[in-house]
Amino acid sequence: MPIRDHSLRYAGDATGFLLIHGLGGTPVELRLVARALHRAGHTVHCPQLAGHCGTEADLLATGWRDWAKSALAELDRMRESCERVIVGGLSMGAVMAMHIAAERPLDVDGLALYAPTLRYDGWSIPWYSFLLKLLINTPVGQRFSFVEREPYGVKDKRTRHIILNAMASGDSAEAGLHGTPSRSVQQMWHLIARTRRQMSSITCPALLVHAREDDVAGLSNAFEVQRRLGGLVDAVILDDSYHLVTIDQQRDILIERSLGLAQRLSRAAPARRPVPLHADAVE
Repeated sequence: MPIRDHSLRYAGDATGFLLIHGLGGTPVELRLVARALHRAGHTVHCPQLAGHCGTEADLLATGWRDWAKSALAELDRMRESCERVIVGGLSMGAVMAMHIAAERPLDVDGLALYAPTLRYDGWSIPWYSFLLKLLINTPVGQRFSFVEREPYGVKDKRTRHIILNAMASGDSAEAGLHGTPSRSVQQMWHLIARTRRQMSSITCPALLVHAREDDVAGLSNAFEVQRRLGGLVDAVILDDSYHLVTIDQQRDILIERSLGLAQRLSRAAPARRPVPLHADAVE
């Protein structure tokens, strides 16, 4: 049975945001940011990546190239109505955004990188996780799954409680998979390796938002992204959030700085044709 599409699409003006969710995640993790950017007038699309919002078997049936095809197809869709497109994402979605900017430099005007994850080295990651790379091609390694653990990427206790309830419901479209299979993590490693080789060629302006206390991807990830990218990087370090910066308690700062990037791009390259602003939104 095909996976139901939970992509979010909000029609707006000539500046579009293409926001990509994380590995094993869902567009829901970007919904609050997407709605805020849309209220400011912008077009926002949050596509569901191939294999996501279904079962573990659905995810394992896809690889990073399939996920990239989902995002690239959405970029083509947005380019039909937007003069400017900012591509961004959360965690692995931020890595995918950089890959897309490298692959399609003429179609990506800016980057919005939320907690980019080049390696799992946050304070909640078990110390022995490095062994997975040594064991990934063994039977034990192939059966391993990264299981979500406290604090689930969220510092705000109320939001964390909501996530726990969604996880308990078993609906992967709301909270993502409870555990990420190692073979999918291996696919993410392939994406990261490819993107690392491309990052110096990316010259469009980038916003980078990362939490100082990120429990999944330590601050070293942000430093590496800032060092490797070939263009201007506006780095924002949050002091009261964990990994899921798009839903945690300082998301207003993330939204404000994302809108600032859109305004700068709009002033630098005004739209050549008007795009009507629609009040309706499709989810």
